[in-house]
Amino acid sequence: MRILHLDLGHQMRGGQRQALRLVRGLRDLGHDAVLMARAGSPLQQHGQPFSIPKLLAEYRRFDIIHAHDARSHSLAALLPGPPLVVARRVAFPIRTGPASRWKYGRAAHFIAVSEFVRGRLLEAGIEPARISVVPDGVELPAKVAPPADPPRVVALATSDPMKGSALAREAAGRAGVPIHFAGDLALELPGAFLLVYVTREEGLGSGALLAMAAGVPVVASRVGGLPEIVEDPVNGLLVENTVESIAGAIRRLLDAPGEARRMGLAGRERVAARFTVEIMVEKTLAVYRKALS
Repeated sequence: MRILHLDLGHQMRGGQRQALRLVRGLRDLGHDAVLMARAGSPLQQHGQPFSIPKLLAEYRRFDIIHAHDARSHSLAALLPGPPLVVARRVAFPIRTGPASRWKYGRAAHFIAVSEFVRGRLLEAGIEPARISVVPDGVELPAKVAPPADPPRVVALATSDPMKGSALAREAAGRAGVPIHFAGDLALELPGAFLLVYVTREEGLGSGALLAMAAGVPVVASRVGGLPEIVEDPVNGLLVENTVESIAGAIRRLLDAPGEARRMGLAGRERVAARFTVEIMVEKTLAVYRKALS
């Protein structure tokens, strides 16, 4: 199968990392997966620089166009020819004005990252038959690193105003432990005691999945798609977005390292069963087949 992947994001965030994992997984299975990304962006280092002339010259040779972000969706909706598959990762509601209805009407199929996001698509009037849920997939490390001593509490370093970095910092202070804000979770999670994942909205939470894959328990906001991956109190703890709730969860795990270890291993088992890259790739291929039929 020949698939053109479009992503015009400026940064290397969760969606871009998922697009890259998907492209690589498709190639490993023998598919012709081409990635076009914004020129000069971190993702473009792994694909081709996007330009309008290049897109117009090449898009007709593909069986499927897969748009991974809003800008790509808007642009690809203008193209006649191959079926358009659109990834929807964000949790906020979809606009329902005439332009938005036209844009969303152009896609052959939508990939929702969670049941929560599927619900947002349904609220916008998109037919259930045009929506499939395909959760993120992450790599499973070969082994789980033992927690460092003293315990290291980690959160994602981000400037996104929807992420609660200040709230996580204040809660960690209330719990009496320093918090480390990681620029690259995949590199900095091994040996962590727990991940604090505070956000005001979330489509799914690929950072939480990375922690679970590494055997690290997660303290996560009870919002969006996060409850679909973090099962309280099996593989982590779900909290309200208050200092008291977050601090209490952090302190609970610090005071019970055995329970924290059990949650971390349960999270790893959950990822292995439902959230690997291989599972994500196979489910995405099933969506492509639907779109082509």
